[in-house]
Amino acid sequence: MKFKLFLLLFISLFTFLSQQLMAKNVEKVLLPVKDDPTISFRIWFKVGSQDDPKGKEGLAYITAKMLTDASTRNNTYEKILEKLYPIASSYSQKVDKEMTVIYGRTHKDNVNEFYQLFTDAILYPAFSEDDFKRIKTNALNYIQNDLRYSNDEELGKAALYGFVFEGTPYSHLTIGTVESLNNMTLDDVRGFYERYYNRYNFVIGLAGGYDDKLVEKLEKDLSRLGDVRSQTPPKPNVKPIQGYNFLLIEKDADATAISFGFPINILRNDEDFVALWVFNSWFGEHRNQSSHLYQVIREKRGLNYGDYSYIETFLDGGQRNMPEPNNPRRQQIFEVWIRPVQNQHRHFALRAALRELKKVVDNGLRKDDFELTKKFLYSYSLNYAQTTMDKLGYQIDSKFYGVNDDGNYISYFRKKLNSLKLEDVNRAIKKYIQYDNIKFAIVTKNAEEFKEELINNIPSPITYVTQVDESVLKEDLEIQNYQLNIDRDKIKIIKVDEMFQK
Repeated sequence: MKFKLFLLLFISLFTFLSQQLMAKNVEKVLLPVKDDPTISFRIWFKVGSQDDPKGKEGLAYITAKMLTDASTRNNTYEKILEKLYPIASSYSQKVDKEMTVIYGRTHKDNVNEFYQLFTDAILYPAFSEDDFKRIKTNALNYIQNDLRYSNDEELGKAALYGFVFEGTPYSHLTIGTVESLNNMTLDDVRGFYERYYNRYNFVIGLAGGYDDKLVEKLEKDLSRLGDVRSQTPPKPNVKPIQGYNFLLIEKDADATAISFGFPINILRNDEDFVALWVFNSWFGEHRNQSSHLYQVIREKRGLNYGDYSYIETFLDGGQRNMPEPNNPRRQQIFEVWIRPVQNQHRHFALRAALRELKKVVDNGLRKDDFELTKKFLYSYSLNYAQTTMDKLGYQIDSKFYGVNDDGNYISYFRKKLNSLKLEDVNRAIKKYIQYDNIKFAIVTKNAEEFKEELINNIPSPITYVTQVDESVLKEDLEIQNYQLNIDRDKIKIIKVDEMFQK
């Protein structure tokens, strides 16, 4: 009897000491802001949709939703919402290819009440069948009704990523596919949680008016997660693109949504990154009416609402003005997003965008464009992270990429910007940007007809309902006959109701 008691005490002591040691070794990203009355939490789990098992695409997303949008062992989901409402607090999740973040924010006066609910979500999910059915139904509804039929812009962008990353763990929607969601079970979710939500696989992110005791408590409590180790899959091996490759999505739509791009071998920690960002800002800064592509297609010709480009993933572009943190990826693409144009202008708009890309790659930026963009970005970059929560997100991304920014990425970015020269930008353009090997995802009506126009390089003149400058009309003659040289076997057509099916 004494031996059993001794053994139990020994095991308890060993477990306690192990948790204490584990707590001391927890990775952290801390951003104290003394005068901030709120506290921002971002718990980064090193798991994302790239870890979805084959046939269970969307499992990372559904699992995270089952933590933040569902019941815990201590409270029903309805009760959680009731408790969060009077303290004006909330928590949620964000899942991307390589990262899942469970995040929340509360006033420091309410931190105790919030903390219990927040950590319960991570440590003690109930995995209720009713919650699972609701979350899965919402995911299916998003794919089958919203993405396919109500949001051509996001449809085109999602199709492009699937096309560029075909055959890699990046290729599928983070939310999954129709077949994978239908095949998913609650046991799949439990297994995924046990495998990836473990004590070795998270980084604590805290910002705002917190104290050291909160950090220690969070370290200790999250160290209760399972004693399992998970491995990060290798960087996606993207197949080289040969020539122009098209995915035409047949849809009965009044306008054509165009996205195109190709992989680029540059990340935020690379020396050329800020230089390439200057190029991208000049060419197609998101929501910037003075960017070059916007001026050519929207301002001078009024063909659509906007035209943008990206050297990093920009999610929810139709809803957001600024890039959202915590989408870090080991493989990025250069992406051009041409917002919907009238179907009769699709060929012209595509030619115009490619022609401008060729011009800047061949000739580089001019001195005055460089100086103007550099000055603009120095001020504009302050908008990238306006809140404490966003700043914390950027610092988590810096940890992912290994950027040594002394705890302030935006300040680091602006210092790098100040030291740039025109030669740096033009060298980066030549090194990373090209116009010969590209994939296109286009949502359009009468796709077969468009296919023939593309293959045969049919001229694409346009007419205007209002008067335009003579210089624009003269340039139009060049654009409408701009040669694309596309092989027939490099154009695929798919019906919209087949997209994201499996």
